[in-house]
Amino acid sequence: MISTAPSKPFVEPIRPVLMVLTSHGIKGATGEATGFYLGELTHPLAEFEAAGIPFELASIQGGEPPVDGLDLDDAVNARYWRDDAFREALRHTLRLGEVDPARYSAIFFAGGHGAMWDFPTNDDVSRVTREIYESGGVVGAVCHGPAALVNVTLGNGAYLVAGKNLSAFTDDEERAVKLDEVVPFMLASTLVLRGAYHHPAPDWTAKVVVDGRLVTGQNPQSAAGVGAAMRDLLLHPPA
Repeated sequence: MISTAPSKPFVEPIRPVLMVLTSHGIKGATGEATGFYLGELTHPLAEFEAAGIPFELASIQGGEPPVDGLDLDDAVNARYWRDDAFREALRHTLRLGEVDPARYSAIFFAGGHGAMWDFPTNDDVSRVTREIYESGGVVGAVCHGPAALVNVTLGNGAYLVAGKNLSAFTDDEERAVKLDEVVPFMLASTLVLRGAYHHPAPDWTAKVVVDGRLVTGQNPQSAAGVGAAMRDLLLHPPA
């Protein structure tokens, strides 16, 4: 018997999101510990997982990155921190320089003050971000994560952020936490110098900006929103 039922169209599965963490664990010359901010990883991750979007974890040096903001009163943080599979993945992050950018649909940079030291100066950050973006992928970052974008240039030599609308940890928020004289540069001001249009919200309020395939958020309060916006772009790519 020959079936006349229409066949379902083939839908290519979404490639993983590469979630990148800092490997830098000290705030400048202060000796104080830092690293990636846990909620800026777990909250976007929860958005991806709820939508069935796969992910892989990477860091600048590979292995287990230093963690900051270990707030286990946050239910999402607590759920992941108590999950053996998540903790195992975190102990064995990929070294960013060894990943194949073609394997990923998007790249996401979590914040935490450590990002201010190793994200902007790392050649692999620039290379992998450029290759994913120029192949049609999504680039996302939250809080200090946009430090990864400060020195990324495209194939034409222009800064990726030039002419783009975005959000990042503001200069006022940096002053509020009394680290404006500790970080190597002021993030929001530097992004503006690179030609970006920075859109701040009042301190510690959520702000997510989407400009094409670039998704950025201002602070920890924006992390879930960045994940949700990236999810929507991956599930429903713009024409």
